[in-house]
Amino acid sequence: MVSKIIKVLIGLILVALGAWTIHLWWGDLLTLIRGGLGLVLILAGLIAFALVAD
Repeated sequence: MVSKIIKVLIGLILVALGAWTIHLWWGDLLTLIRGGLGLVLILAGLIAFALVAD
């Protein structure tokens, strides 16, 4: 029973730290998303071309 409580506490702490980190670095996170969006669109286009070629 005690080990479950410890695991839940560790999980809650990690979730809180993750949320706090996203809050602090929100601008940087958006920059990463915007920077990666072009690459994702290029990859999607290449996949579409590959599907058409079949």
